[in-house]
Amino acid sequence: MLLADGEGACRALAYPRLVGDPRPGDRVLLNTTALAMGLGTGGYALVVALPDRLPPDPEGPGHLVKARYTPLQATVLGADEQGSPHHAALRDADGVDRMPVVTADLHSAVPAVLAGVLQARPGARVVYVMLDGGALPLWFSATVARLRAAGALAGSVTVGQSFGGDLEAVTVHTGLLAARHVLGADVAVVAQGPGNLGTGTPWGFSGVAAGEAVNAAAVLDGRPVAALRVSEADARERHRGVSHHSLTAYGRVALARADVVLPVLPGGFGDRLRAQAAVLAERHTLVEVEVDGLEEALRALPVRLSTMGRGLAEDAASFLAAAAAGRHAAGLSA
Repeated sequence: MLLADGEGACRALAYPRLVGDPRPGDRVLLNTTALAMGLGTGGYALVVALPDRLPPDPEGPGHLVKARYTPLQATVLGADEQGSPHHAALRDADGVDRMPVVTADLHSAVPAVLAGVLQARPGARVVYVMLDGGALPLWFSATVARLRAAGALAGSVTVGQSFGGDLEAVTVHTGLLAARHVLGADVAVVAQGPGNLGTGTPWGFSGVAAGEAVNAAAVLDGRPVAALRVSEADARERHRGVSHHSLTAYGRVALARADVVLPVLPGGFGDRLRAQAAVLAERHTLVEVEVDGLEEALRALPVRLSTMGRGLAEDAASFLAAAAAGRHAAGLSA
């Protein structure tokens, strides 16, 4: 932590709903920990407080607390809580009516899945259900903001400890129910927010939640569609081809059956994907999906595609795999 006092300068990000609206000349208390360590925070320090001008106390409605027991815990109105106008609908809802639910490891997959859905089914209502494995405030995602502004994404639901979506929910289960019964989703996409945590160990990565999301979708009578994390450019062998994250999340954590989408890519790389994904066939249904036309759909998105610092030109397979999952999901919802 440091209190900015003119000693140095850095870019800092403030969430006005948490800390108030900074003005020129304000002193700001900054958290610079991740920035100093060179971690993936987007190159920003984070504003903790405006010591000389605190924000007004929250007045509600809502008593659902997220980022609980941290100094910046946020009180929001949960779609599923008693004071919500949606409480009755969610209280009586027990399923999502066979809605396709695309699960993915990384936040960077979300726009690519969306491109695949909309290319196959223009006008489909796609809702993003954000898990809490990465950023907790959805406000950090410029991607989601731009997709919403462009009308490509119908809405968002933040679940668990994450917050800031169009709707708030307690669990991924109620998040999926809210996506279907409140926001009218034809397809839901479930993934963590920007940023992810990995330790280079078989189980120590936040994307393991993608497997748990498959289970939640199945319990709610949804149709789980698993998007593989794929790369042809990652320098780390454990992420080349089909990432070990996908093999663990879907091969070990997901107990319910899903359609695991394998993009049909040419040459030896395509053969490698088939060989790696074969281990998932005992538990899931492997579905090969052609990718013709998907690169054009990806280029037409109103956002810049980036995964681990690589764009479409550097790692096309990553985005094509997610878009193929979206294309398959769109066919299920037709």
